[in-house]
Amino acid sequence: MTHHMPLITMLVSGLGLAFILGAIAHRLKISPLVGYLLAGVILSPLTPGITADTKIAAELAEVGVILLMFGVGLHFSFKDLLSVKAIAVPGAVVQITIATLLGMGLAYLLGWPLISGFVFGMALSCASTVVLLRAMQERRLIETERGRIAVGWLIVEDLAMILALVFIPAIAGLVHPEGLAEGVAQSHSSLVAALAITIGKVIAFFAVMLIIGRRVIPWILHHIAHTGSRELFRLAVLAIALCSAYGAAVLFEVSFALGAFFAGMILSSSPLSHRAAEETLPLRDAFAVLFFVSVGMLFDPKILLNDPLPVLATLGIILFGKSIAAFYIVRAFGHPTSTAFTISASLAQIGEFSFILASLGVSLGILPKAGQDYILAGAILSILANPILFTLIDRLKAKLKKPEGEVAEDSKIPPKVIEEAAALLPTSLHDHMVVIGFGSVGRLVVSALKTRAVPFLVVEMNHQRLEALRAANIETMNGNGVSAELLQAANVTGANCLFVTVPDTFEAGQIVSQARASAPDLKIIARAQGDEEVDHLVKCGASIVVMGEREIARGMIADIFGEEPPQSAPQVA
Repeated sequence: MTHHMPLITMLVSGLGLAFILGAIAHRLKISPLVGYLLAGVILSPLTPGITADTKIAAELAEVGVILLMFGVGLHFSFKDLLSVKAIAVPGAVVQITIATLLGMGLAYLLGWPLISGFVFGMALSCASTVVLLRAMQERRLIETERGRIAVGWLIVEDLAMILALVFIPAIAGLVHPEGLAEGVAQSHSSLVAALAITIGKVIAFFAVMLIIGRRVIPWILHHIAHTGSRELFRLAVLAIALCSAYGAAVLFEVSFALGAFFAGMILSSSPLSHRAAEETLPLRDAFAVLFFVSVGMLFDPKILLNDPLPVLATLGIILFGKSIAAFYIVRAFGHPTSTAFTISASLAQIGEFSFILASLGVSLGILPKAGQDYILAGAILSILANPILFTLIDRLKAKLKKPEGEVAEDSKIPPKVIEEAAALLPTSLHDHMVVIGFGSVGRLVVSALKTRAVPFLVVEMNHQRLEALRAANIETMNGNGVSAELLQAANVTGANCLFVTVPDTFEAGQIVSQARASAPDLKIIARAQGDEEVDHLVKCGASIVVMGEREIARGMIADIFGEEPPQSAPQVA
């Protein structure tokens, strides 16, 4: 029966198995990406057992790439890049060059053509956005100087990979796989003409998006937002992402990835960009999972037994070649050893763009299937090794830390940079309020506290929101309120009240549980959107749970009768 429902079978088996293995990986403190990739390996026709439709998987993966690149574009920030451009731009370019040359060297030893080595090396040179950002967030480094350099470096890598996706097909159509030199000799003028046409199409696409898209896309979202329909707004965002990608491919022969990235980048300048990111996140995550599953389906595990040395060499380039290059590049620019270690560990893995480049190379016939297998094996093993590498570097930095009284090597760095790069510092506030989340509800709470001149601090992860809070001279902590260490640093044991304003009930429940365990007598106020959520948060330890619908009813009754309805439960507002 499953043969008549290949799409449903792929969705059920892919998402179901990815969930199980992803949860196991998370439990083992490994990136869930490893679980998603292994789910694909199990579903692959190259392994015994369950087999999913690879053609359907490939098409779902394309949707995953579109939404993934749209999300990258939404979070793309020229401001962040410009703040660290002095090191991120030259550093990333040099590191990409070194990694590509190392990959080409390995390809040469394996007897591959030069163009194959180039694609292989490029695929090894770019780090995974998902893995890097997650590692930065877990260590509260996003807002530090090290975090900004790593993110800026990643942006440059992503831009380089996008350019590679544009130009590799043009080159592949003219260069014969058996040797780059012969291909160039035979059709040098044709190659130049093809590149000129490709560049012209890309420029035309950019022009259309900048001139028309920059006006039309925000205008559409602005008017849809005013309809008040969340469903229509979500649909509008998805339609913009998919139609931009499809139009780029059909009208300008540009990749789906580039079209989606540019649509997201244009939308990032809109005030509605944050809401657009939130509305598309669930679907983007789901299809991103299917993308990784489809990548895992391409991996042949036999390569680990048949060609262990090339796999180890590939892994060596990812873990050591890139890392050592990044370390010395950062040190050459005068940054401290701690920053160099962080950047090198962050980049010691590969991910999304590596898979996209590998698939493109194989489809164009310029990368051997074995090359894709080496890249996939290197990705899985490097993602597995990345948390271990971070732990080893943390221990190494602790050993290298200067004794008290000695001049630290960071003394040449501005005090603000040193403060931001340091570990999470505890607040000096006491008898204060702690607000977790600075969304629509958090803003109202903060405004009320500020008006009453009550001492408080705000815990938030969003970069733009943190900047707005700091500009208003409000004390902030960057991180997730689920962290017991962060709650301790926020001094919840000495606080008068904790406001949990995050909309996600499961996350809010974890925060409430952690806070209640640390401070049994603390007054905790949380928000909910339904009776079940109220019950859940109360069980987790919330003192008061404010439900939106009940507050609306109170406001209506108060306006008419000048009184409020009685509460249905003593601990629920």
